[in-house]
Amino acid sequence: MRLWLLFLLAPLLAVAQPNIILMLSDDLGYGEIQHLNPERGKIPTPHFDELARSGMTFTDAHSASSVCTPTRYTLLTGRYSWRTRLQKGVLTGGPSLIAPDRVTLPKLLSQAGYETAIIGKWHLGMLYDGEHVQGKVAVGAKVTHGPLDRGGFDFFRGFHHARQMDVWIEDDRVSERIEPIEMLPRLTEAAVAFIQKREKGDAPFFLYLPWNSPHSPVVPTKEWQGRSGLNAHADFVMQTDDSHGRVMAALRESGLLENTLVIVSSDNGTSAPTAKKDELEKMGHFPSGDLRGSKADLWEGGHRVPFFVSWPGTTEAGSQCDDLICQSDVFATVAEIVGTGYEDPTAPDSFSFWPQLQGKPAARPRPPVVHHSHAGHFAVRTREWKLVLCPGSGGWSAPRPAVALKKGLPTQQLYRLPESLAERDEQQEDHPAKAAELRALLQDLIAHGRSTPGPKLANDAPIVLEKWRPDGD
Repeated sequence: MRLWLLFLLAPLLAVAQPNIILMLSDDLGYGEIQHLNPERGKIPTPHFDELARSGMTFTDAHSASSVCTPTRYTLLTGRYSWRTRLQKGVLTGGPSLIAPDRVTLPKLLSQAGYETAIIGKWHLGMLYDGEHVQGKVAVGAKVTHGPLDRGGFDFFRGFHHARQMDVWIEDDRVSERIEPIEMLPRLTEAAVAFIQKREKGDAPFFLYLPWNSPHSPVVPTKEWQGRSGLNAHADFVMQTDDSHGRVMAALRESGLLENTLVIVSSDNGTSAPTAKKDELEKMGHFPSGDLRGSKADLWEGGHRVPFFVSWPGTTEAGSQCDDLICQSDVFATVAEIVGTGYEDPTAPDSFSFWPQLQGKPAARPRPPVVHHSHAGHFAVRTREWKLVLCPGSGGWSAPRPAVALKKGLPTQQLYRLPESLAERDEQQEDHPAKAAELRALLQDLIAHGRSTPGPKLANDAPIVLEKWRPDGD
């Protein structure tokens, strides 16, 4: 095992250890936030907008997948989830996707003296009394393969995934059953209470807030029902925005705001069927903004996500960064800020954007970002080019890969970004060498087991590059 040379000098350069809050909305599309979609977004989001104004907006930030479980794995480990056994879809229970010896962000921060907490949705595998339970979960059941024993967190309040949103877990026990409509208020209250108990001079804390909203079940409380004038999904987005505002207010009132790094993002794009995307667009609200596609897709609407970083006195208010980043990069960034190193094979797909947060250029060019869809299809992206290695959307949007294949559509698609964000101008015929170059880059990233420099690492399972082929599964 070798220590990353990149971090040898980090303790000398790191600022005083800040508190860190990472808020992750569930199925919140790029165009849902007014700051990002002022002309075609109709949902008022004053608290998201204020977060953007108070810090830095990353315009080209991506979740590591276009669905839930894989994104959460990558965010906490700095490793692409397609390197694991989960080659498509999500987990609904069972053994955790995080191996016992995998270093997670909370484990790393605990070693640096942080108190670590998760309040919200885990969705990385879970057992109740040693069993994979998909139906009703018993109150009092012991939780394993969860945030404490696999994630490395000290504290947990929340639930596993959307189909078990009637279960409230405290640390490693199911404490009670609740109505799904109670979940977002519960999480918000728990987050505010956690912050209020912290005082200046305490050990720094890392609070991970993966909200349940606006994912289904779409359950805005009575106070928020009808507030948007659009539909229930839009109401739920407004309530989610309010929860962010309450967390930020708790920081201000507790005197902790100035020394707290706040990162705000989403796990993937809007779920078109849940949000009733077609209905919203007829009313003038476009959840993906100018992007094509939505949740589950390889097109930009599936994985280009809101990404704001606020840290008063460190990150310039109202600033913008157009660099290409991935949520896998949160791991290396936080490690550099805190001033702690780590060893192989930790965070093999993570690159620090700490220089950009200080208004400086990136320390080195970032290798291509790899995108992955719900169905397990791949795309690879550089700053200027994107290659999609399947026909159609790769996900739920029309045409899906099987239909696109029957229609004789290209089995791979080349787009020039950012000038063609709508991904309608396919350029493979005009630039075959660029398509071949990107394909080779992706194959190398897969084969090498890592994106970062260093010796070859092993993936956990064989990886199929083109799942659309008849023998691709």
